[in-house]
Amino acid sequence: MRGPIAGVHPLLAPVLYSFQMAREDLEKYTAGLPPALIWATPHGLTPVGFHILHIAGSTLRLVTYIQGRELSAAQLEAMAAEATPGEPSREQLLAALSHAFGDAEAVIRALDPATLAEARTVGRKRLPTTVIGLLTHIAEHTQRHVGQAIAAAKLAAVL
Repeated sequence: MRGPIAGVHPLLAPVLYSFQMAREDLEKYTAGLPPALIWATPHGLTPVGFHILHIAGSTLRLVTYIQGRELSAAQLEAMAAEATPGEPSREQLLAALSHAFGDAEAVIRALDPATLAEARTVGRKRLPTTVIGLLTHIAEHTQRHVGQAIAAAKLAAVL
């Protein structure tokens, strides 16, 4: 409930709000966590670091589909590497997330609202969706992984 975003159609704004909340929540709940805890797996949970990388990567992949394009070889390689990232620091992860959100925001802000019902496909299976369906999925998927990252961060902090 933050009011309208200047220059953004109200049907495009929710995904931008999702990005804003994700930035704020991940900054807050990862504050003070050293790399060892960012990559810890408390009670077998997926590490905080994975969730942040995955949010960034999946956002860019889904935006590619919004644009009606297929994933590049680099995007496919990055997706495969999310599970074994080499343990970047919290600062590196949050910077990567901010960069991904910035790129996605530029595409979303440039969308013509008249295209929201246009058909799109996702992945090798070419799953059917629409532009608005992809935007909704980006927002939902982002928040789902933010919640998982917060839970993992809270548990890691008490290790």
